[in-house]
Amino acid sequence: MKIGMNLLLWATHVNEEHYPILEKLKETGYDGVEIPIVEGEPAHFEAIGAELKDNDLECTSVTVIPDQAHSPISPDAKHRLAAVDYLKQRIDCSAAMGSQVLCGPIHQPLGVFSGEGPTDDEKQWAAEVHRQAAEYAAQADIVLAMEYLNRFECYFATTMADAAAHVERVFHPNFATMYDSFHANIEEKDPTGIIEPNIAAIRHVHISANDRGTPGRDHIDWEGTFKALKSGGYDGWLTIEAFGQALPDLAAATRVWRPFFASREEVYEQGLKFIREMWE
Repeated sequence: MKIGMNLLLWATHVNEEHYPILEKLKETGYDGVEIPIVEGEPAHFEAIGAELKDNDLECTSVTVIPDQAHSPISPDAKHRLAAVDYLKQRIDCSAAMGSQVLCGPIHQPLGVFSGEGPTDDEKQWAAEVHRQAAEYAAQADIVLAMEYLNRFECYFATTMADAAAHVERVFHPNFATMYDSFHANIEEKDPTGIIEPNIAAIRHVHISANDRGTPGRDHIDWEGTFKALKSGGYDGWLTIEAFGQALPDLAAATRVWRPFFASREEVYEQGLKFIREMWE
């Protein structure tokens, strides 16, 4: 098991000004960080990779689908082709900095709805896009971990059952799903009970408080969550994901208009301590 910290708490585009944060996180005891990839070229992320190596930190990466013109579930074949190219670019950026997992809601743009659930065509279109992306990711030994979201943010995949079924549909060793405690808390009738039966499909985990604040200072069933992960044999990343008000665009997208924690230090210092204690 490795513990990571998602840098979306500080930035949507990591650059030199954020490098001191890496040093702080290493000193705190983190094994690695999760780097957002929403813009930039491989050379930019290669430089980040060098900085990570200097700080003896590993990494994962996270991205989103930017718009309908790059959507894996678009009825327009040109959009789906663009989705494949877009994911390949994000895989290249991930590989450039040594990322092991590229996660996130890579199935559709955020906040786009059809008024109903996903159609059979949309499921097939997404599977075709993700199979091609997974094949490309395999060349860099990167796992794609699709994140299902709550129903207020998407409609394609909102439960572990949706996500696990899609993993089976894609049927590629480099394509999986992930568990995010925030979304599971909203959507699952049994947020911890769905972990062990689907552990083979879960290749990444976001440790996220029910209010997106400091893990452990919330009402998530953390004891049940960690027990299910450990009993199932999960041995991957446990990455803290928390959002604040410092980044206006991200705050708007994640509906953050009030403080959820006293300081960022509280999140990453207390969060790390909490994960270690719960895992033990």
